[in-house]
Amino acid sequence: MRTFGVEEELLLVDATTLEPLPAGEQAVAQAGSLREHPAPTGHRLTTELQQEQIEVDCPPQTTLAGQLAAIRTGRALADAVAVRVGGRVVALPTAPGHVAPHIAHQRRAQLVGRRFGLTAREQLTCGFHVHVAVGSRDEGVAVLDRIRVWLPVLLALSANSPYWNGADSGYASYRYQVWSRWPTAGPPDLFGSAAAYDRHREDLLDSGVPLDEGMLYFDARLSEHQPTLEVRVADVCLEAEHAAVLAALVRALVEQSARDWRAGVPAPAVRASVLRAWTWQASRTGSEGRLVSPVTRVLGPAADVVAELLGAVHPVLAEHGEAEQVESVVAAVLRHGSGARRQREAHRSGGGLREVVRLAVDASHGTPPEA
Repeated sequence: MRTFGVEEELLLVDATTLEPLPAGEQAVAQAGSLREHPAPTGHRLTTELQQEQIEVDCPPQTTLAGQLAAIRTGRALADAVAVRVGGRVVALPTAPGHVAPHIAHQRRAQLVGRRFGLTAREQLTCGFHVHVAVGSRDEGVAVLDRIRVWLPVLLALSANSPYWNGADSGYASYRYQVWSRWPTAGPPDLFGSAAAYDRHREDLLDSGVPLDEGMLYFDARLSEHQPTLEVRVADVCLEAEHAAVLAALVRALVEQSARDWRAGVPAPAVRASVLRAWTWQASRTGSEGRLVSPVTRVLGPAADVVAELLGAVHPVLAEHGEAEQVESVVAAVLRHGSGARRQREAHRSGGGLREVVRLAVDASHGTPPEA
């Protein structure tokens, strides 16, 4: 059974005003050794590009139940240090209101800020990254080639960022639109081999545009530091269970794709430019509109396209004993909407954008932390 782990980027807000709080560095400092060494649970807390963020790196898991527990523990650890600096962490991919983010003081963050100007200064976005173990770089690239057509569907299921700079963006995931400003962001190419992937990587680095390999911001990529494939397309999800189920879907998709590769099933031949259009559509409408089907390659109801994804990975989910829970949570998302709809409903309730953040605090944690 493949191990899988997640990284969650969380927004730091003032506990009283619920406005973004530029205290991520101070909060992570409160964690002491968690900056360099994992907690007894295996979690690490780290800073991000902006001081209004904290990242939680969760330890690898083998089960959906373990993943859910790891995500909940990671959020609780981050929230505990946030409370010490007068804040809370919240699973919001974008700050709903007006904000002028503060780039972190670390040397690399400052370099990014100087190099990329307004793109970096405005880049207060929180994503959800899933790492899945692969047996080799050859297997990893073969899987990349086969999962890439499903990445827009994963984005649609996670969509949780309708607000930007105080206004409804009209998108279910506006985080993805903001993130796409980076020069290396977006759908990966169809590589065909590990050697081709490595040539593409080196061509980008040799161009001098990205500062380093950490800025190869493909929607999915091979990890530079561990034997995993990393899927980076999703918004951070309001609820821990939604996040854990999304991670389980990713693992099942990786496993099924590896089996297809070994069986000689060819990767779908879809250009990256075409995939970019598919992903734009997923960012625009999320799970409530129409998505491009990787099977028919035309727009269809989101529920039908999600059903195709579930059908493709059902054998693996069933083997892992996860099919019932995954399919139940996905059905709830399709029925009630993802985080984007819940945020809009909170806004319409009369509390405005503050109520959106309040909803997100409650949904992210379930219960208030102890001071």
